[in-house]
This record gives sequence, C-alpha cells and structure tokens, in this order.
Amino acid sequence: MILVTGATGNIGSALLEELHARGAGPLRGLTRDAARAVFPEGVAAVEGDFVEPASLKSALEGVHSLFLVSRLGPDADVLEAARQAGVEHVVLVSSITVQTHPHLGPAGENLAVEQLLRASGMAWTILRPTQFASNALMWAASIRGHETIRAPYPETALPTIHPADIASVARVALTEPSHQGRIYALTGPEPVTARQQVEAIAAAVGREIPFAEISRQQARAQMAAIFGAEAADAVLDVTGGDVNDELLMVRDTVSQITGTPARPFQRWASENATAFR
Repeated sequence: MILVTGATGNIGSALLEELHARGAGPLRGLTRDAARAVFPEGVAAVEGDFVEPASLKSALEGVHSLFLVSRLGPDADVLEAARQAGVEHVVLVSSITVQTHPHLGPAGENLAVEQLLRASGMAWTILRPTQFASNALMWAASIRGHETIRAPYPETALPTIHPADIASVARVALTEPSHQGRIYALTGPEPVTARQQVEAIAAAVGREIPFAEISRQQARAQMAAIFGAEAADAVLDVTGGDVNDELLMVRDTVSQITGTPARPFQRWASENATAFR
C-alpha cells in the first residue's frame, strides 16, 4: 500500500495519476475532505490532517510506502506516526535551498525534517526541487483581471520545474528500491525568467499581459504582509537577490531517473491556461 499525502495538490494529484496508470498496487490519497476528493478509480480517499498527526493513524494502517511533503504540520510527530504504523519507506519533498542557501530559515527547517527522516529507522528518498512552475499561479487573479504583473528581478533565470516532473521522480522512487537512501536535486530543463514566464502565459491565453519591474523593497512590503518578513526575505533572496551557481544550475536528474525529459515552463503554462483566463 502506498499513501500519497497532499493528494489533491499539484504534485500529489499528478503522482496518484501516474501510480494508478502504471498499476502500482493499492493506493490511498490523503485529504482533509474525502467526500470532495476526485481520485482515479480504485484509489481510496482517506481523511487526515497534518496539524493533528493522531488523525493519520487509520490512513497509515497497512501502508509500506509514504509520499510526504515537508513542513505541513509537526513533522517529527508525523514521521513517528508513520514509523509506529510500520511504514518502511518515505519519499520526502524538501527543497534545493537546503544545499544552495542553508543559512536561510526555511532551508534550515527543511534540513531539520530531512535529518528527522534519516534518523527515523525507515528507508528514505529525499527530493530537493527548485522553484515550482505552479508558483506562477500567484499571478492568476491579476492576469484574469487584466492587471499589470509586477515582479522584482525580472531577468533572473531559474531552472523552474513542472510539479508533474517531481511526481514522476517520486513515482519511480516509491516503486523501485534502488532509489532508497538517495538525495536528488531536481530542476526543469532550462532557465526561465519571471518576464519569460509571463510571456509564456500570455501565449497560452492568447493575449498580451503587461509586465513591470518593481524594486525588492516594494515586493518585500507586499510579501511580508502575507508571509512574514523572514519568509519574504528568503523568497526574494532565492528568486534574484542572492542567487548562486548551485541554484542556477540546470540538472538532468529528471530524465536520468524517469527516462523522459523534464517539461519546460511553456508546457505548464499551456496545460494551466484556464487558470489565467
């Protein structure tokens, strides 16, 4: 039995589709509201909430492999619940900032979860993806409203990854034992700037989308009001304010593990055009 947490999210939903399509055996998708979940036929929807790890007990019964996104709840308690339930292998989604920006608070939190997993006694595989293509959804409301997209560091190009590629790597890691005990840094196939992302979305929706550069200070004021100052500074550092060669590097890990080239941002924009119309 494989349990996919975050089963209605960008990675989890794609992962369940892949596992089901390849006949990966009994599957469960974890959600806070099983009645509203739409999963492939034969995938069991189970309820649980990371904020209350005790609620995961029934979902974990009989599970041998777990797909887990870090920092959605008290990770130490979640991992202990998995260990006590007899889970043998955990595939964890962490962040590439663990190796590129270890001094940042969120990176340190991700590293702490990795260390908890590695010390848990369960087999593990750790995925460290770079910036998600789906982060562009933060512009969706503004684009639907025909507003100007304003962003700092418009020419900084990051190897943004399609969430479905993270799912594809996770599927292989969950079903092939040779990936246990491995850490994989994951990126998209090419660097893409914020300006290029907006251009790709404009092409997908069939109209121009105005774009304007703003300063770090302007962006920080907006982001800090929503996420807090520390998180805002961390995001601004890794999206342009403090980049380094390790962060900017394009890696072929996706194709090496899955046998299929990583998907470009343009494909993600095309697949998600309705969100911006």
